[in-house]
Amino acid sequence: MGLLPELTPEEIERYARHIVLHDIGGAGQRKLKAAKVGVVGAGGLGGPLLLYLAAAGVGEIHVIDDDVVSASNLQRQILFGEKDIGRPKVEAAAEVLRQLNPHVRVVGHKTRLDAGNARGLIDACDVLADGSDNFDTRYIVSDACFFAKKPLVTAAVGPFDGSLTTLKPYETGPAGRPNPTYRCLFPEKPPPGSIPTCAEVGVLGALTGMVGALMALEVIREIVGFGPSMVGRLALFDLMNMRFETISYGWDEDNPLNGRKAVAGKN
Repeated sequence: MGLLPELTPEEIERYARHIVLHDIGGAGQRKLKAAKVGVVGAGGLGGPLLLYLAAAGVGEIHVIDDDVVSASNLQRQILFGEKDIGRPKVEAAAEVLRQLNPHVRVVGHKTRLDAGNARGLIDACDVLADGSDNFDTRYIVSDACFFAKKPLVTAAVGPFDGSLTTLKPYETGPAGRPNPTYRCLFPEKPPPGSIPTCAEVGVLGALTGMVGALMALEVIREIVGFGPSMVGRLALFDLMNMRFETISYGWDEDNPLNGRKAVAGKN
């Protein structure tokens, strides 16, 4: 990030509870101000994620979404209200975030992230967070972050369940092996139609709020650098039974990004 920006008197007052927090402090808050974070999807996960990133003082937030607000979104997508129905989500989200924190620069990208534009969108950011609702986008984002060497916080939800992890597969873990990729965790995309959509089976609104807020926590952790990373760990949430657990997963030497064959092909 280079030289960290100074905080204005107004920002010092606004972020006082972070600044007195031992593991963030003034230096951590300045890191947040210097950071550029890209958020893929401004829906159920993206809403609380964006709100907490803006409230935390992340200096520049890029919102990537091609959708418009619909009435069925309002049950869980807390960025929006009745007046926003029919508006582009990036436009409505930017308006709310600027009202929440005028010290934050919000950049809206009304486009669907795909293989053609992913690298350009990602290169503008220091950290990415993927709250998209389909495997095609998740694979594209994770692959692009691997090649761009950008940390990625990725999460997903079902009707009453969710998961979250952080990916930094361009780095080596403590044991000297590469960190796992998204393809180590999910080697192949599920066949089309094999996983019901939110529109088909529903989703508990408060679940998206909880997981989205945890995504914000993990993004802030990556920027500031406190506590153990979620790299190589998958958090699982079962709100039907109120059960939470974290499992470890590792590098798959056959994965196509940093597996043995991929590395050998570069030599």
